[in-house]
Amino acid sequence: LQHPTVYTLGRGSDPAHVKFDAESNGIHIYRTERGGEVTCHGPGQVVMYPIIDLRRYHRDLHWYLYQLEEVVIRALETFGIEGTRDDEHTGVWVGSGKIAAVGINVTRWWSMHGLALNVNNDLRDFERITPCMAH
Repeated sequence: LQHPTVYTLGRGSDPAHVKFDAESNGIHIYRTERGGEVTCHGPGQVVMYPIIDLRRYHRDLHWYLYQLEEVVIRALETFGIEGTRDDEHTGVWVGSGKIAAVGINVTRWWSMHGLALNVNNDLRDFERITPCMAH
C-alpha cells in the first residue's frame, strides 16, 4: 500500500514534533493508535499493515517487533542491501539512515498497524517533523 503524503502521530506522541502548520499547507495529520512518535507516509514508500493473531505465535510484543524488522532485513538482502537494527530504537537502518519504521498496536493479541519501508520516496517530507528516533 502507498499513501498520498500524510503524517501520523502515535497515541502518546507530542504534536510539538510537527514543524509546520497543517491547515495552511493542506497536508493531513492523523492521530493513530500505534506506538511511536510522528512519521511521514507518502508515494514511493511501501506500507504494510499485518493483522495477525499473536496467540498463534508468541504473546510477546518485543518478539513481534523483531519479526517485523526481520521481514525488512531479509527483503533488503534480496537486493544486496544490508539492513541492521538499533539497540535503542525500533526500525531498520542502512548505514546511519533509517530505511524502515515500525509502529504497532495490539488489542487482545491481534496486531494492527505495522511498518513503512522507504523505497523511492521524497525524504524532504521528513524535514517537516522531528522523526521518531531523533529525540
